[in-house]
Amino acid sequence: MVGCPSGQWERTVNPPALPSVVQIHYPPQELLKEVMKIQISPPNSSTISLGAMWLKSGGLVAFPTETVYGIGADAGNREAIDRLYSVKGRPNNHPVIVHIAEQQLVEYWAKEIPDYARSLMKEFWPGPMTLILRRTSHAANWITGGQDFVGLRIPSHPVALALLSELHKLGGRGVAAPSANRFGGVSPTSAQAVIEELGSFLSPGDVVIDGGDCEVGIESTIVDC
Repeated sequence: MVGCPSGQWERTVNPPALPSVVQIHYPPQELLKEVMKIQISPPNSSTISLGAMWLKSGGLVAFPTETVYGIGADAGNREAIDRLYSVKGRPNNHPVIVHIAEQQLVEYWAKEIPDYARSLMKEFWPGPMTLILRRTSHAANWITGGQDFVGLRIPSHPVALALLSELHKLGGRGVAAPSANRFGGVSPTSAQAVIEELGSFLSPGDVVIDGGDCEVGIESTIVDC
């Protein structure tokens, strides 16, 4: 997934139905005090729309993927990315993976894409595979850690896919989302673990979407193209 190993780089289909109940946590400056439960089912529900609008406005949203929970910011918003790094305690020269809603967005972030990379996308996306590709000018230094390459992936978790799709409708091109833990910590596989790890670093209004426990529990496979 989400996150890359420290200092390194760590098929487009219709998204499946979301779980019948997703919890959204609004953490205060310390730990979670209240939980708002929102019934959702379609991917474009008010819950997912809220998360997408918050991302577009420069906020942070933690969300589940099939691998681990990620803490995300609009990949095109430098101020949001700066705060993402601050919340993570992540060194600025460590790149973050950009999560995208569909394969058509690859060309926005990457160029000189080899045929075998496209074959991998067709075979393994959505899924726990990150491709490292030569970046375009849209993949700024504050995403790539100053490197000439960018990491891209399409997650398969229905909540993540729905969130990315909603952000795309609002004009967002991707979400930069390392694992939702402090730098050097253990990658979380539940929303509660995110709250315990990052709750005191998030700002009022930031969102944690609880989509249940992650299936894989480790970061995505990294393929250097």
